[in-house]
Order: sequence, then structure tokens, then C-alpha cells
Amino acid sequence: MGERLTLLPVLFLQLLCSCTGSQRTEKPLAPQFTHSVYNATIYENSAAKTYLESHAKMGIYITDPSWEIRYKIVSGDSENLFKAEDFILGDFSFLRIRTKGGSTAILNREVKDHYLLTVKAVERVTNAEARTRVKVQVQDTNDLRPLFSPTSYSVSLPENTPIRTSVAKVTATDADIGTNGEYYYSFREWTDMFAVHPTSGVVTLTGKLDYSETKLYELEILAVDRGMKLYGSSGFSSMAKLTVRVEQANEHAPIITAVTLAPSDSDRDPTYAIVTVEDNDQGLNGEIASLTVVAGDPLQQFRAMRTSPGSKEYKIKAVKDVDWDSQPFGYNLTLQAKDKGSPPQFSSAKVVHVTSPQFKVGSPKFEHAVYRVNLSEFAPLHTPVAMVTALPKYPHIKYAFRYKTERNRFAINPDTGLITTTGPIYADYAPKFELEVITSDKKASTKVIIDIIDVNNNAPEFQQTSYRASVDENSPIGTDVLAVKATDLDSGENGYVTYSIANVNPQPFVIDYFSGVISTSEVLDYELVPRVYSLKVRASDWGSPFRREVEAPVTITLNNLNDNKPLFENVDCEVTVPRDHGVGEQITTVSAIDADELQLVRYVISAGNDLDLFELNSNSGVISLKHTLSEGEAAKISFHSLRITASDGEHETEPMVMNITVITARKPVQLKCVDTGVATMLAEKLLHGTKIHSPIEPDDTFMDVHSVNRYSPQFTEPFPSVIEVREDLQVGARLVHLSATDTDSGFNGKLVYVISGGDTESRFNVDMNTGWLLVHAPLDRETTDHYTLNITVYDLGIPQKSSSRLLDITILDANDNSPQFLKDAYLLEISENTPVGTEIIQVDSTDKDQGDNGVVRYSILADTDQFAINELTGVVTVKRPMDREVHPVYVLKIAARDQAPNDPQLVSTVLLKVILEDVNDNPPKFIPRNYRVKAREDLPIGTVIMWLEAHDPDVGPSSQVRYSLIDNGDGNFEVDKISGAVRILQSLDYEKKQVYNLTAKAKDKGKPMSLSSTCFIEVDVVDVNENLYRPWFPSFVDKGFIKENAVIGTSVMKVTAQDEDKGRDGEIRYSIRDGSGLGIFTIDEETGVIKTQELLDHETTPHYWLTVYATDGGVVPLSAFVEVYVEVQDVNDNAPQTLEPVYYPSVVENSPKDVSIIQIEAVDLDSRASDKLSYKITSGNPQGFFTINPKTGLVTTTSRKLDREQQDEHILEITVTDPGIPAKFTTVRVIVKVLDENDNRPQFLEKIYKIKLPEREKPEKERALKRDPVYRVIASDRDKGVNAEISYSIEEGDEHGKFFIEPKTGLVSCKKFSSAGEYDILTIKAVDNGRPQKSSTCRLHIEWIPKPEVPADAPPLAFEEPPFSFSVMESDPVAHMVGVITTETSDMPVWFEITGGDIEEVFYIAQMACDLNCTAAGGNYDSRFDVGKASGTLIVARPLDAEQKSNYNLTVEATDGTRSVSTQVIGSVMKRLSTEVDFVTDPFFFTNKGRCVHLSAVEKYEEKRFRTAMMKGKDGSPYRC
Repeated sequence: MGERLTLLPVLFLQLLCSCTGSQRTEKPLAPQFTHSVYNATIYENSAAKTYLESHAKMGIYITDPSWEIRYKIVSGDSENLFKAEDFILGDFSFLRIRTKGGSTAILNREVKDHYLLTVKAVERVTNAEARTRVKVQVQDTNDLRPLFSPTSYSVSLPENTPIRTSVAKVTATDADIGTNGEYYYSFREWTDMFAVHPTSGVVTLTGKLDYSETKLYELEILAVDRGMKLYGSSGFSSMAKLTVRVEQANEHAPIITAVTLAPSDSDRDPTYAIVTVEDNDQGLNGEIASLTVVAGDPLQQFRAMRTSPGSKEYKIKAVKDVDWDSQPFGYNLTLQAKDKGSPPQFSSAKVVHVTSPQFKVGSPKFEHAVYRVNLSEFAPLHTPVAMVTALPKYPHIKYAFRYKTERNRFAINPDTGLITTTGPIYADYAPKFELEVITSDKKASTKVIIDIIDVNNNAPEFQQTSYRASVDENSPIGTDVLAVKATDLDSGENGYVTYSIANVNPQPFVIDYFSGVISTSEVLDYELVPRVYSLKVRASDWGSPFRREVEAPVTITLNNLNDNKPLFENVDCEVTVPRDHGVGEQITTVSAIDADELQLVRYVISAGNDLDLFELNSNSGVISLKHTLSEGEAAKISFHSLRITASDGEHETEPMVMNITVITARKPVQLKCVDTGVATMLAEKLLHGTKIHSPIEPDDTFMDVHSVNRYSPQFTEPFPSVIEVREDLQVGARLVHLSATDTDSGFNGKLVYVISGGDTESRFNVDMNTGWLLVHAPLDRETTDHYTLNITVYDLGIPQKSSSRLLDITILDANDNSPQFLKDAYLLEISENTPVGTEIIQVDSTDKDQGDNGVVRYSILADTDQFAINELTGVVTVKRPMDREVHPVYVLKIAARDQAPNDPQLVSTVLLKVILEDVNDNPPKFIPRNYRVKAREDLPIGTVIMWLEAHDPDVGPSSQVRYSLIDNGDGNFEVDKISGAVRILQSLDYEKKQVYNLTAKAKDKGKPMSLSSTCFIEVDVVDVNENLYRPWFPSFVDKGFIKENAVIGTSVMKVTAQDEDKGRDGEIRYSIRDGSGLGIFTIDEETGVIKTQELLDHETTPHYWLTVYATDGGVVPLSAFVEVYVEVQDVNDNAPQTLEPVYYPSVVENSPKDVSIIQIEAVDLDSRASDKLSYKITSGNPQGFFTINPKTGLVTTTSRKLDREQQDEHILEITVTDPGIPAKFTTVRVIVKVLDENDNRPQFLEKIYKIKLPEREKPEKERALKRDPVYRVIASDRDKGVNAEISYSIEEGDEHGKFFIEPKTGLVSCKKFSSAGEYDILTIKAVDNGRPQKSSTCRLHIEWIPKPEVPADAPPLAFEEPPFSFSVMESDPVAHMVGVITTETSDMPVWFEITGGDIEEVFYIAQMACDLNCTAAGGNYDSRFDVGKASGTLIVARPLDAEQKSNYNLTVEATDGTRSVSTQVIGSVMKRLSTEVDFVTDPFFFTNKGRCVHLSAVEKYEEKRFRTAMMKGKDGSPYRC
């Protein structure tokens, strides 16, 4: 048991303590019940000091050994029935509740079946309290018997009640529950007429009732308690009485016979039918209760009335005025009779047809009360308007107008009811016609309303035949002259009139399109335009398909106005007159022209004739000398200037100047004037006016060719003389297009078509507008097979013209008549054993169609192969043997199909019902063929356990089955011969016989020989629960002991229970069903011996509780249980365990004596071993640096000083030992880390560095910002951390500032040029960062030599086997040589330098191009490596860290001063293995049973997880997992 868990080689761990071995992980502060509520049971009527039973442990776990717990019932026990007690075992204080003794009150479940007790627990030392509730369920005992309610029952049954009918149900109750409350019903005395179900109480009829034999049955039914029968007695029982009265059966339904009457018109109270109702029953069952009309009379107009009281004859009469109009053909009344039986029987429905006394066969009635159609005014003579139809279509029915007038514009076909036009129709005359059509017997009428559709059949008409008007000249444009007005009798757009001027030549007038107002369109000048205008004004309507127009003449006269002033023909005249010109003689003539022709022009001298020498004729304009020029004042003046004006009375001209010069010479008068051109202009105007006044207008007698109907319409050739039409064309189908032409235009050429004769049956119609001949009514070749139609075409001209042609129509046969059978259905009865091939019937049919359309073939459509039919003759024969029981009735659907070759063939069907007469050819058959039934062994005698069911498919006596038992199970069973009920005759006993195999027989009553069959019945007797006693343990608890090191299978203890039952009911089986030890222990189910099933550990679990059940083998098993306490006794099987698997303390080097480092804490799971552990350092302390207190485990330093530089880590193994025998121990590893102290100064690799470098030439320009590397000095410090951080500086030798040293890396660079022969000595100091600081110095000698000259034949500079690779441990110290980089053999000196790395990284930054803060950030990150300048040796220059960078890619350059070559150096830094790990599982849980535990740890430096474990046995041998 003392296994130890260890991790090797770097991990030593000690397992932590697991949980203790109790069922509680924490100690409660106060006592606490295991449950807040407990469920407990106790039987009613229990004796005193009977304890309650609970499947849950009632009580409190004792977590403190000092506790003393007492229990008390504080509420819920008002009757003072219970008492609480305590019982302590192990760590548990049981709560025990029992009934009190000496109390008069007892438990009675039927009074109160549960109690809720509140129990208080008190700890006597601390007075702490806890409470719980106990639900007490009082269990039932069989202390009551069943009781009937009610105790008597009565039922009446008709004698024809079917066997197996449930006729009554009795009910008893038992206040007990479960099996105690179960009981059986049975008859007190045997009866084969009835059976009662043992559990439901349903009474079933098992025999045939006969009123004549037995009218009353009085039965006594028992209810027997099942529970008492188990104890050997007959059981408690009670009794009820059932009285069954047998009544005569109402077996027959009434039968109705009816005779329909035809009442006369004079009968005031007509009888429509005589109905007789018969019923073959006797007594009330044969009396008729009522005869009612159940359908066909929704208005309840008819009633069946008895002819006399008690009579079975009824009359059908009307109880109100009958609505014969809605049912002209009469009413189908459905009658049903009901007798007075109970329950009553109803007759089958009987339909009686009653008709009106006034109309024996039904008067006709038009399809519509009102027909409404539209008719165009264009409709010609004989145009179809509407077709009225009266139904039914009696052959003698004729149609006529009720009112006949000479002016009637319509005619009606008396046979077909087609209404046609008899003349032209005008909407303006009458927009609507109402015609009343009646039948020839005047018993039906309808109204036909014809709405006339207005068309453009009227032309506009002017109010005057001609118009005259005048207008002044120069009137403004748009001056109204006159208005014309025309009207149109049509409506709508057909009567909407617009106006226009129809003159061929343009006229200076316009007319308003809508109002007819004529106005001027130009300014008219009387002198320049015609004086009279003759206009043709046209009025047009907007009708369709063409407009109608009319013209009226309009004469307009132009009125002349004085609108021109006179104008002189000559002006500015110079006249020479001799002085001796005689008085009165003409000098000259002035002339002024006035375009107006209204008044004469008058002249006057307005100035210049002061001496009155000249005279001007005012009318003629002649100027003559009035006084002599040679005398007086005149002789003195030789120049006269006259001013002459002309006036027409209204207008006056401007003065014309005429200068007259008087000369002495005798010369004739000379005149010189300026011609104004007025005469010429006026002449031109007059000539133009003459042309306008006589325009060339078209002849007024011109006739409009569009208005004259010159030609008659003509049918287009070739016109069909005969067409063939199939009779099955649909109404509206087009037959032929009849086309006609008319060379006229407009309405004169617009054509309409009509059938003017030959269609007396109104079968056809022609589209009035298109000429398509259509089917107007269904065609029937079988009625009429030929028509000759007179087709007439009319134009719409005035006068109207027409043409007619005859068209023959031949009706072709279509397969529109299906074959018709001579009967609606066929019925036939034949024997089921009719021989095959027997002809049983012939069916026949006819077809009215012609040719193949009328040829009939027969077939059977029904899915049967029993019959066949001759397709030509229709004879039906038997094809196969028949079996009425399989198929008693055949309903054959026989088809008669015509043989139409081109049309779909038509089929008629008729049903042939073949009824098979029965022959006794089938024995009864059991359903199912065999039976299996289960019956309880305690069922009462007479109980029906099953019903036999046998079916005989025959009819009549052949189907009546009688049952019997061939094997009746040794007389234990019997069967009712009629009902098939199998009853128990003797009590059953499962223990004696479990199965009965019975044989039953079913036999029919067929003649001449009966048939029978048998079946097997397996009766399984079901064992009932006779398990009276439950097992019991001597005590409710038991206790056992076992040591923890016991092997698996060790016997712990034995429990024993007893059972007073015998046989199987007393056989006990044991089982563990609950407790903390479930699965840890096992029990022998027969002996009750408890054994271990797993290894036990006292430290894990010091004890276990088991709940052991003892169960008997009864049908309903009973059980008892006992709580078993198993104590695990302790042995020394656990080694001490430290709290940590590995310890990682630290201490500063050079620490003095007795400095505490760490205290090791350990525990031992064994009892009381932890306080006596001893500690000892057993390994890792050979020099005595550490010591440990053997009792406390405290580790301290000794007088020997620790030196980290010598050893930075000490691994101690400390052994912890317990005081057991034999002793157990555990070894734990303590890794002590020695912390650094700054006790070492930096040390250079060399005290004096000497280097030869080629001279550096001075460049053309001084390089101000670039430094060239010279050499790198390296120092190391054995200390760690900040104590080992080194800084470099130049102390001496650089007085001129020529050199620079990188403080962190020690790289010396030169900023200035150096010539060959120069020698520089630098003193360099290295200082650490510790406190206090420590330092050291070295010297760097630099000799500058001439740059080597490379011979022409020198081999090329090249590395050996590039690239170079290396690996180094991160723990390698500074100055550790990594490798040597070499070039091929050469006589020239070679210098090496790290210049860079990867493309992405720059490993080395030239110091000449850097300031003081530059660092390498590439392949030589942080200058961790250096290469010997002259040797090529690669060394570690600074401490390495694999976590920071583990791979390096260095670029190393080699130069001989002139040539350079570079190579790659690839290096990897390997991580050192750390001994320090952190475990990630906290705490560590494990078992010490030899199984492995997996621990997860994290190495602090590497941060990588790993899992491993090591286990040691008692002998120390390791087992790796």
C-alpha cells in the first residue's frame, strides 16, 4: 500500500493529499439532517412500537465525536401516535420513529392516509438545533369489503336482443387500495343466459331470449374481495339483485304502398294519393304511430291524414295553397312511416309524385321572363332579332305576338320562336320596342325588349334651303357675316354636326367648324374685289362607318364705302398764257380721279386768284380766263400762282399748284405738268376688279357622285350552290363566307347580309356585316337533313338596293347518338353452381346514327372473368365456376359501343345485376383458427374467459352455427352452444396445472348434410399473488469490519433475512442497492455474504454504508432492507507526502551560517503519523553547504560559503520517514539556486592586443560621418545579470579623437586616415554594472602597414568550402571558439570582418556610418559573435540567449587590402536543459493502487509542456507510465 510516485531524471515530485474517507468533504458548523424531507411508510392498524420505514437514511452524520444528539417530534402528531428515538452507529445518528404503546388511537388509512411530522434534533453539548420533515404514508391493509351502489338493478330487453349484447352494468366499490381493493363479480347461482365480467361488472347476454318462454329473470350478483381469498377463506363479499324483463320485439318495419290520384279541376279539397301502411308485428309494435312527409316538400304544403282513427290508410292532401308555378311538373314527396314499438321501426322511404289538377303534364314556360336584345338600324328585312323558347318543348306548341298591328315591324316564326324584322328600323322613330310573345295555348308568355342601336342613317338638314347676307368693305378680319344651322336626327356622334365651306376656289371667308358662323378671313376692298360671293356651306355629321353630308348655298354681297380721296392726274403745272388771251377762253383743264364711284369730284381755286382773273368750272375742272390780262392791275402782273383743290364731298385733296406766266407774244397756251400716274394705277385696279368680279366657278349643277346610289350589290363569284355541314357543329360555328361587292362608295357601297327565306327551323344565321354563315341553333340530321336558304345582300344607300341567291345545305351525319339499351337495368338470379357455358341473358340496344355510326358491339366493362358476352348478339354466358360465399352478387357493367370510324365512338352502359343463390358448400370457420387466452387462477366459477367466433359464409340455416367442446379440460370449462361463450366450470389452480388445451367444434345446420370444423384453445392459467409475508431482518442496521489491506474478494460479514411464506414466495435474494460502498462491495444473492470488490484504503475512506435488500420470489415480490456499516481498519500503507513535488528555493552566494532557505512540509495519510515524521538530506550535499532540522524540515546554510561561479545550483534529495513498522519514506528533490553577488571584475581575453592593418588613404573629401572598423576587444565577467553587463571606453592614446569605441560591443573604429608606418596604442577600460562596480583595462597596439600589392599571377581570393555552419550552446561562455573561417592558401595577408547577414537583416552596421547609439540588428544581432581580424577564428563575443534568438546568418568578408570576398556563416544556438519545472496541475490527485498518474509540468525557461511519471513499489523498483 506504500506506493510512491516519482519523476526521473529531472523531476521528483511528492503527491498531495487526497480527500479523506468520509462522505463529507467539509465539516458542518452544526448538526444537519441528510435530507430536508423524508418519505416514510407504515401499515394501518399497526401494533404499538412499530417503526416507520424509509428508503433514505433518516438522521444526522456525526462530524464531531463529542456530539450528543436527541430527536423530538415538534408538530404534525396531533393525535399523539408517534415517538422519535435515536440510534447511533458509526458516524451516523439514526432517527427512529415508532408508534406509541397504550394509545387508544390507531392508524386508519381510510380515515387519514398521511401525516407530516416535523422533527427537531438537538445537540446537547452546544444546544445546536436542526429540523426536518417526515412525510408518513399510511399503507393499506385489506380490512374492508366491497359494497354495491345501488344494490338492485332493473333492465328491460326486447326478445330480439343480439347475443353478446351488454345489457347492464353493476358497480361495487372497496375503500381499500391496490390488491386489497380488487374484487370479482359473479352470479350467485349458475345461469347460461347471462355472463358478468369479473372486473368491470358488465352483464352480457349469452342466450337467446324468448318472450313466450320466459318473461322475467331475477339474478343475484356477488362482489367477492380478492385479498381474503389468499388467506384460504371465501372472502368478503356483498350481493346485488339484477331484474331482467323480456319484452316482445319490434321485428318488422312498416311497409308503405301508395296509389297516385289525378284530381279534377273542380275538386276543392283534392286528394293526391292514397297510402296504405302495413306492419306484421303484434300489439303496439304493429300499430302505426305516424306517416310523415320527410322530403320533397320544403314549403310544408302537404300532409298525410288518416282516413279514420286507428286506420292504416292515409290520404295525401294539401294544407295550404300549393305553389305549382315553381314546380310545374309536380312534387316528389318522400314518405316514411313509424310504428309504436320501442324502439320504433321506420319504414323505407317511399316517393310519391303528385301533380297539379290544372296541368296534368306540366305547362310550358319560357326560359326567360324577359329577353333583351340590341338591334342595329342598319338591319335589313328578315334580320334575326331573338329566339324565344318555352320548355318543355311540346310539338304542338306555337309562338305568336300577343298584340298584332299593321305597323308591327317584326315577325315571329311560330315553330321556332325566332323573331325577325319586317321592315326598316329607325331609332329616331322608336328607340325601343317591347314585344310580348305567348304560346299557342296562351299559358306562357314572355317579354322581348329590343333596344335599337342608333347608326348613321340620317344626313344633317339645314334650317334654310339657302342663305343671303351682306358685309361692308374694309371690315376687319374675323367680322361675323351670318350663321348657318343644320340638325341631324341621329344620336351621339352620328348626330354631331360640323361645318365647312365647300367652294373649289378659295374664298375670303371662313366658317366656324362647330357653330356654323361665317366670318371674313381678309380685308375686302369694294374697288378691288368682287362685289358678290356665292359660298357652298357643307354640314357633316361624325357618324361611322361613313359621314353623311349636305350643302346649302350662301350669297354674300359687299357694301361699298367712301373710303378714297380724289387724286390729281397732274400736279405742279407750268402754264404760259399770252396776255391777249381772250376772256372766257379755256386755258387748261385739271382732272382729279376718285376711286370710289359714289359722288362726282368738284374743283375749287383755294388761293392765288385774288384779282379774280381766272375761273374754274367746279364740275369739269376747265380753267378759263375770266377777265382780260391786259388791262388794269392784271396788265401789271405777268405771273400768277393758283392753288386748286378737289373734293368728293367728304375728302379733299392737297392743293395743286398751277403757275401761270403771262407773255406778250402771241403764242398758243402751253402747259407742262408732272404726271402723278393716278390714271394708270386706277386703270389697273379697274382691270383687276373686272377679272375678280367675273370668277370662273364650277357649274352649280355639279352632282356629288358619292351621294347617289347607282349600283346594286352583287355576290362574288363563284357563289357556292351547295355546302355540306356536319350535324355536330357547335352553335356559332362558321360555315361559309358569302361575299358581295358594290361599286358605290360610302353608305351606298356598305353591305349587310340576311337570310330572307328557307330557314323555317331557324337553324342558321348570317352575320349582317361580314357575310359569314353561322350555325344559329343545334343541327340534327335525324330531324332534317337538307335546307335551301335564300341569302340576300342589301346596301345602305338611298334608295336601298339588294341581290339574292339560293344556297343548298346538306346535313351530314355525325356520331351524336349513343346506343340505347331496351331496359334501364337488368336483374337476374341464378344458382351459384350454374355450369360454365350456360347462357343466362341477352341484352339488346339500338343506335339512330347511319352506317358504321349505328353498328353496335357489346362488351363487359366490369373487372371480372366470371362472365362473357357475345359482342354481336349481346348474349351473356357463365365463363368460370362461381362461389356465392366469395362473391354473392355480381354487378356487371355492359357497354354497347358504336363503330364510328372517324368520330369518337359513343358508348352506353347498362348494369346487369347477377344474384347467386346459396348452396351449403362451406363449413363454419373459426376466427381466428386457434385461440390462446390467459385466465387468473382465482377467477370465479361461471366467468366467461373468451368467446368463440365461427363464421359460415352460407346463408339461411346453412349459416347457423352451434358450438361444443370436444376436449373440455377435464370438466373445467364449457361452451355455450349458441353464443360461443367459454366459461369456467371448476376453480383453477396455477400450482396444479398451468395450461389447458381445449378442442372446440363448430357445426352448421345445412341441408341435406351439415358441415363442421374444429379449433384448439390454449388456456394459460395466470398465477396470482399469494405472497402474504415480506422478508424481515432481525435489526434495521448491522455492522462489519475489514482491514484496508484485505485482498479483493475478502469476506466482510453475512446478513440474514427471514420470510414466513412457503415455496417460491419464501425464497430470498440479497442485493446491494445504495450506500457509499455501492460498487466497492458485492453480496452473494443467495447466502447474504458481503465481500470486497475493490482494494480499500482507510486514508481515503475509513468506513462505508451499504443498503442491503432482501427480496422474495413472489409474483409480486416483497422486500426488506437493512443499513450495514462497514468499518475499514487502518494499516501503515502510506508513505509521507510533501506539499510540493519539487522545491525551488534560492540563496545568495557567500551567505553566512544558519540562513533559512526553505521548510519542507509533509503529511502522512495514515492515522496520527503526520506529527512524528523525520527529515534528512540523503543526497546532493557532499561538501556540507546545507543542513536540515530532522523534526521541522527547515533547510539552512552552514559555515561553508557558497560560490555561484563555482556552482550555481545544488540538487538536494531530502527523505521524509514516518514512524510506522515497517517505516515508509518519501524522497523529495530540492533544487537550490545560488543567487549572484558582484564579486568578479571583467577580464579581457588578452592584456595586450596587437594588430597590423593596411594603411588607409586620405580620400578626396574628408569623410565626416563614416567610421571604419579597426578591431574589437572583448572582456568577460563571471558574474551574472547586471553584474556581468560590461561597458567599454578608451582611457588613453586617443588624444586627437581619431578613434571611437562602441560602449556595448568593444568595437574600435577609426574616423581619420592612417599612413603606413604610424603606430597607435590605446588603453581600453571595461566596467561592469554591479554594485560596487568593478573594472579592468587592456592595451590595443595598431600598426599601420603599407597596403599589400597583389601579384598579377596571384590566385583569386576564395574561402574554403563555403558556406560555413556551426552550432553553439546558449550556455557557452564569452570567448568560446565556435569555429575557424579560412581562405585558400595565399602568400598575401588576409583580414576578416563580419559585415552583414540576410537580405532582410543587417547583421553588422559599419561604425563609420553610425553615431554612438548604433547597434547591430541583423545576422550578428547585438554583436554576439566576433571573428579574429587576422586569424578568422569565430568566437562568442557576448552571452547568448536561445529564447531571444536561436539562428544566425552572418556575412563574413575577407580582404587582402585590395580584393575582397564574402561568405555566409549559418549558426544555431541550442537551448540548455533546465532542471526547474512548474507543474500545472494543482493540486495533484492520485490513487495509490498501483496505477499511474499523469502530471503536466512547464519548464520555466523553455516554456514547453511535457508529461511523465515514475512510480515505485514497496521494493523501490520503478514502473514508468
